[in-house]
Amino acid sequence: MGAVLLDTTVLIDTLRGRRSAVDRILELRRRGDAPFACAINVEEVFRGLRSGEEEPALRLVGGLRIAPLGLEEGRRAGTWRRRFAARGRTLSQADCLVAAAALSIEARLATGNPRDFPMPELQVEHWTAGV
Repeated sequence: MGAVLLDTTVLIDTLRGRRSAVDRILELRRRGDAPFACAINVEEVFRGLRSGEEEPALRLVGGLRIAPLGLEEGRRAGTWRRRFAARGRTLSQADCLVAAAALSIEARLATGNPRDFPMPELQVEHWTAGV
């Protein structure tokens, strides 16, 4: 049994009923894995809602555990952004906070955008987006 933090791409695909994401989340639950999100993912989902999606989105995120974002996660995210920037690569604040939240709960990160998460200590699962 393990924790899996579902990135926004996965949550949106699930919300919109895309079979690939729905089936993979059902499989996680069958295996006893715990699906998580964090406040960043919740904000991104609600920012991009279409008409009529608010109630389904509330049900979706309401059925997930929420990984904390606090001092340690902020420190880790800022350190990554600084280190990667020194090498010429800009990482987004949101992606770094999502990655830090995943690490704080010792979770794998499921995302449709694995290139956004180059942190070597993070275990990333590529869930193809939009399928």
